[in-house]
Amino acid sequence: MSAPRFAINGAKGRMGQAIARVLEDAGHTLSARFDKGDDFDLSGSDIVIDFSTPEATLHLAEVCAAEAVRRGSPIVQVIGATGFTPEQDGALKPFAETVVLLKSGNYSLGVNMMIGLLKQASARLSADDWDIEVTEAHHRRKVDAPSGTALMLGAAAAEGRGVDLKDVKVAARDGITGARRAGDIGFSVIRGGGIVGEHSVLFASEDELITFSHSARDRTLFARGAIQAGLWGRNQKPGLYDMQDVLGF
Repeated sequence: MSAPRFAINGAKGRMGQAIARVLEDAGHTLSARFDKGDDFDLSGSDIVIDFSTPEATLHLAEVCAAEAVRRGSPIVQVIGATGFTPEQDGALKPFAETVVLLKSGNYSLGVNMMIGLLKQASARLSADDWDIEVTEAHHRRKVDAPSGTALMLGAAAAEGRGVDLKDVKVAARDGITGARRAGDIGFSVIRGGGIVGEHSVLFASEDELITFSHSARDRTLFARGAIQAGLWGRNQKPGLYDMQDVLGF
């Protein structure tokens, strides 16, 4: 297999710029850069790393599918955009028939390790005795809340308990809310300054607290994870994957 050629969608954003630096430092070929308003030309690319918006991601997936059919081999789309609606998630799935889609709310190795630990903890700590709260903090420019990573963490905790997050999620509390319902998973959101990403999950009983936390110090950690995911995807059949697949969890 020839050396992979990378393209970046959302190239002018902070993540796009970080990905370009890591690719260049590693000696990879950066064949194309796209941003809002650009036409996608993927004829010279094998892997597209896409930190844009759900709307742009869906359009890019359509272009990737057409390019895969034209060349007769899959193309890899690594999706780092967050804030997808259920309808947008549903619209993305058909493209997995011809494209290797890698979609994750976070490409950090540490966060994905944390997800595995949360599933185990929530499966063993009774919902009647242990409350779960997810807290996240990001920079002032982030437009969606809770973050994709916070939702991944909440979903992992819910999965460990054998429930669907949408049935137990409490996104905000304000005013006279009444007593907490057993089994709920609460979310708190902070937006300010240049915070790269802070996430914590609190398990609270009457007598003790357990906290899982992760702090992102530099965006290059997400860039490295996204690149690793793209390289892994080159050896896969078309389908919809995530970082748990990439890391073998």
